[in-house]
Amino acid sequence: MQPSWLIEEDDGSVPHPLAGTVMPGSDIIMHVLAQEGTEVIFGYSGGAILPTYDAVFRYNAATDESMPLIVPANEQGAGFMASGYARASGKVGVVMVTSGPGATNTVTPVRDCMADSIPIVVISGQVPTPAIGSDGFQEAPIANIMGAVAKHIFLVTDPEKLEATVRTAFEIARTGRPGPVVIDIPKDVQNWEGVFQGKGKLLVRGYRERIAEVAENVLTDEKCRLFFDALEKSTRPLVYAGGGVINGNAASEVSALADRFEIPVVTTLMGIGTYDTTRERSLHMLGMHGTAFANYAVDDCDFLIAIGARFDDRVAAVPEKFAPQARFIAHLDVDPSEIHKVKAVDWNHVGLLPQAMKKLLDYGIHTKKFNKDFTPWNAHIAELKSTYAMNYDRQSDLIQPYAVIEEINRYTNGEAVISTGVGQHQMWAAQYFDFRSPRLWLTSGSMGTMGFGLPAAIGAHFARPDLVVVDIDGDASIRMNLGELETVTTYKLPIKIVVLNNLGDGMVKQWQKLFFKGRLSASDKSLHKKDFIRAAQADGYEYAVRLEKSTEMKQVIREFMQFNGPAFLEVMIDPDAGVYPMVGPGMSYDQMITGDHIPTRNLEEEGSQVEVDSSEMF
Repeated sequence: MQPSWLIEEDDGSVPHPLAGTVMPGSDIIMHVLAQEGTEVIFGYSGGAILPTYDAVFRYNAATDESMPLIVPANEQGAGFMASGYARASGKVGVVMVTSGPGATNTVTPVRDCMADSIPIVVISGQVPTPAIGSDGFQEAPIANIMGAVAKHIFLVTDPEKLEATVRTAFEIARTGRPGPVVIDIPKDVQNWEGVFQGKGKLLVRGYRERIAEVAENVLTDEKCRLFFDALEKSTRPLVYAGGGVINGNAASEVSALADRFEIPVVTTLMGIGTYDTTRERSLHMLGMHGTAFANYAVDDCDFLIAIGARFDDRVAAVPEKFAPQARFIAHLDVDPSEIHKVKAVDWNHVGLLPQAMKKLLDYGIHTKKFNKDFTPWNAHIAELKSTYAMNYDRQSDLIQPYAVIEEINRYTNGEAVISTGVGQHQMWAAQYFDFRSPRLWLTSGSMGTMGFGLPAAIGAHFARPDLVVVDIDGDASIRMNLGELETVTTYKLPIKIVVLNNLGDGMVKQWQKLFFKGRLSASDKSLHKKDFIRAAQADGYEYAVRLEKSTEMKQVIREFMQFNGPAFLEVMIDPDAGVYPMVGPGMSYDQMITGDHIPTRNLEEEGSQVEVDSSEMF
């Protein structure tokens, strides 16, 4: 008789060849991982997870290393590696760590994945079930801690539920709005022996009903008619695409709609790659550090089509002034909680984005036969891109970070995986790199976690070994997970690491100069003794070079990009280089600061030099 907590879906597949076999819980975990398509595990061992680590060893010995285990310098690195893998592949990343500090070290990457809707499964060891709550060695209340930051947390105290729990964790991680799921597994549950069923999931009825409701909510002809009626009245429509387009695998459908009806596209930081940035209608990124022409296009549009975007504070710091001329706003998303959360809209649809975009496109072409000419608007867009183009001091003797990225971009040609840390270098990379397709841009968006770039690049390599992977990092950001330099060389990964060194926390200093009268509190902290080149050489980098002269930039970058194997490049950049454009806290796009080299439509530089209240967000 089937337990009340178990469902066994008959999908017509061939029964697992090991179904009915008695095996340890640790082996059951491994076979479920294999069923779920796990290609690589990122993790660090320890006492409470040793039974499952032994199972990993034995599984790989029997399957010719079909599920390699990549060991980081610490567990935070493992979490970001799994995140980088998931972001680059669209699959679920897997982390395996021990109890106590092993698990708590993954809190930051778990929250980071939750904030950016990234699917990972964290398998953490726990002290034996009878010892839970006794403050035993390396015990931590992971269910309590992770419950606040993960999409879901399981504490497996009934070994009979282990197999179904692991399978259900993957389902929850990848479905709906993706996110991180944590499974806390006591050591005695890993050692328990029971029958491997080869199928079955937990009965999470409420969750599945919500997911099914969204999946089954298809666009009606009436809603499509209302959408195109509004588009018919529009003369300046604009697509505003967010990270939900990438996570929902809807980039090709969004691009098809934009191309068919000749609608320009702006993307959020997380939406980069939705639309080929080399295309004429691409306006690149909007928002706090978006291109001036993208932000001005938002100001000028009369119909805003938000897809998989959430009007967050980096984009719509002043919601009532965002897209001020838009007479009609449409919003499509997979998460109903995002509709009307920040900005009221005139039309919305909650459902799977690929099928919604296909329905709109099909209705517009065949039913509506929509063919309105938006040539004047596209001409205006072209003028915005020409007049307010990205620019910087191209005559400076100091190395400009923008020039470094432009030069690397000549080699990557929009077809490499680019990961970043967090700070000025992150924004420069978003602004000056090209991205021809989705899942090539990996960055910590909502959480803004320094130290993300290097381990994420490692994970990305295992997702896309066919592509060049480049980590653009900062001297402060890379310090956070500098130990992963050795991970790269240990596994002989041909990852290219660039450190744009401005001797401090560049983004913090920029804010302090603009809004705190130049008081560099703790941002110019004299962390100048680190010799990154010697550190890289000590970790086994055969190519480790410091670039200090702008006249040598092209030659050094050519050698760096052409080097076969792990490569490390430190670039001593202009320490005063800033990130522009910039929309300050509490400001609208018409108050955008464009710096000295990008024109502005509103010359109110003195108005931008305002003190920032402590309640304002960074």
